[in-house]
Amino acid sequence: IQPNITLNKNETEERKQKAALEIKPSLYKIKAGEMLLREGERVTKIQLLKMQTSQDRIQNKQMLGSSIGAAMIIFGILVMTYILHFKHQDQIYRNQNKNLLFIASVLITFIFIARIAAPLSESMGHYTPFDISASSVAFGIPLASGAMTVCLFVGLDLAIPFAMLLAIGTAGIFQNRFDIFIYFLISGSMSAYWMQSCRERKVFIKAGLKLGLLNVALVTAINGYMADLGGFRLLWDWAFAFLGGVGAGIVTAGIAPLVEIAFDYTTDIKLLELANLDQPILRKLMIEAPGTYHHSVIVGSMVEAAAAEIGANPLLAKVCGYYHDIGKINKPLYFIENQTDGINRHDKLAPSMSSLILISHIKDGVEIAKQHKLGQTIIDTIRQSHGKSLISFFYEKAKKLKGEDAVKIEDFKYRGPKPQTREAGLVMLADVVEAASRTMVNPTPSRIQKHVQDLINKIFSDGQLDNCELTLKDLNNIAKSFNKILSGIYHHRIEYPEQAFLNNGKGKNGSPDRQPPKQIQDTSKENTEKSPGRLKRLGLS
Repeated sequence: IQPNITLNKNETEERKQKAALEIKPSLYKIKAGEMLLREGERVTKIQLLKMQTSQDRIQNKQMLGSSIGAAMIIFGILVMTYILHFKHQDQIYRNQNKNLLFIASVLITFIFIARIAAPLSESMGHYTPFDISASSVAFGIPLASGAMTVCLFVGLDLAIPFAMLLAIGTAGIFQNRFDIFIYFLISGSMSAYWMQSCRERKVFIKAGLKLGLLNVALVTAINGYMADLGGFRLLWDWAFAFLGGVGAGIVTAGIAPLVEIAFDYTTDIKLLELANLDQPILRKLMIEAPGTYHHSVIVGSMVEAAAAEIGANPLLAKVCGYYHDIGKINKPLYFIENQTDGINRHDKLAPSMSSLILISHIKDGVEIAKQHKLGQTIIDTIRQSHGKSLISFFYEKAKKLKGEDAVKIEDFKYRGPKPQTREAGLVMLADVVEAASRTMVNPTPSRIQKHVQDLINKIFSDGQLDNCELTLKDLNNIAKSFNKILSGIYHHRIEYPEQAFLNNGKGKNGSPDRQPPKQIQDTSKENTEKSPGRLKRLGLS
C-alpha cells in the first residue's frame, strides 16, 4: 500500500505556534498579607504556583542584596590592597597598570570558571548514577590555580588578597555558602605560599600534591563541622578535593608560559634558562667580544653575591649582569676590553663620535634583547645600567680640543634613565668597579677596598642611585661583597723560582718534578713588578 498522505512538518509547527500565541496567560494577584497556605490544608496548583513565585522573588531580592554587598567587600579589599601594597612597593607601583590588568584578568577568568562549574556540579549531583553531591564536585574545581598564578608573577603579597576576593566571589555563586568561602580561601592562600620560590617545573606538581592533601584535610574538617562524616559522600569529597589540588598545579604549569608571553613577565624559571651560558646570544658575545663576555660573567658573579647580601633577587641580578653589555656585539673593537691588537680605534675619531659609539651600545643592547625576547625586566636593566653618567675621558678630551664653551656636556652623557631597581643599581656599580679594577697596579686587598669604596661613593655622589631602593647600609654591604669577590680574583700566588738540576735539569730519578726546590730567595719586589703582567696574560687587566 502506497501512502497518499505526507506530514507537513513546517505547517504543523506554524499552527502550533499560532495556537500558543492565541492562548492568553492566566494571571494571579498576590495581595500584601495574603495567606497563601494554611496548616493542614490541601495544596492546589494555584497555591503552589503562588508560593513558588513568591519564593523566587524573595531569592532574587536576596541575590541582589548579596551581589551589592559582595561588590562592596571586593571594592574595599581592592582599595586596601592598593594602599598597602601598590603605594608602598616601588617595583609594583611602577608596573601597576600591567599588574592590575593581569590580576583583574585572572580574577574574571576564574570567577567565570566558578560560574560555569556551579550548574555543572548540580547536574552531576542529580544525573550521575553514583551518590555524588554537588558539594563534592565543587571541591574539585581548581580555583586555587588563580592564586598560584598571581603569586608566581606578582608575589605573595598580592596573591593573598586575590585568594580572598576569589573565595568571596565563589561563595556568592554557590548561594553564599560559608564552607565554600573557607575552603577556597585557605586552599588559595596556602597554594600561593607554596609557589613563592618557583625555580623548577616540578614545583608546580609538588605544590599541587601538597594542596591536594590540604584540601582533603579541609573537607574532613568541614564535614565534621556539619556533623556529616559518614557514608560514601565523604569519600567522594576526599577524591574531588585531592584531584582539585593536583589539577590546580597542572593548570598553573600550563597557563604560566601563556601569561609570560601575554603580559611580558619574567619568572625565575625563565631566568634560570637565561642564566645558562650556552644561550645563543652569550655564545655569540664570547666569540665576537671575548673581553666583554669575560667582564659580564664577572659582573654577574659580583651582583649575585651582593644581591644575596642585601636581600635583592640574586638570580635576576646575575642574569642582568650577564646581558647588560650585549649591545657591544655590534662594534666590539671600539671597547677597550676587546682591543687585543693594541690598536685603539678611538685615536682616529673625534671625541663626540667616540661618545656616540659608546652610548649607542645601550640602544643596540635593547634591540638585541627584544629580538631574543629576554623580557622587559632585563631590557629595562640594560637601559638603566649606565644611568645618566658622564663619559669623562672623551668629555675632557673634547674640552682640550675645542674649549669648554664649545662642548655640550649632554652630548657626553648616557641617555638613562637612572637605575630604578636594586638589581639595576647593583649592575651599574659592579660594571664600573670591575672595569676600573683591571687598571690597578699591585691590587692588594687594602687597595681594592679603597678602590671599591671610592668608586661607589663617586657614583652615589653623582646622584645615579637616587631612584633605586639602595640604602647606605646596602651600599656598605655591597662594597664588602665586591671586595671579597675582587680580592679572590686578583690575589697574588706564591711564585717559585726556577730550579737548577744536575744532568741538564734532571735529578737522580730523571724527573725534575720530583726534585726538592732550592732555598727560595726574597723575590717580593720582583713579584710586585711582575704581577700586573701575569694578570694581563690571564685577561684580568
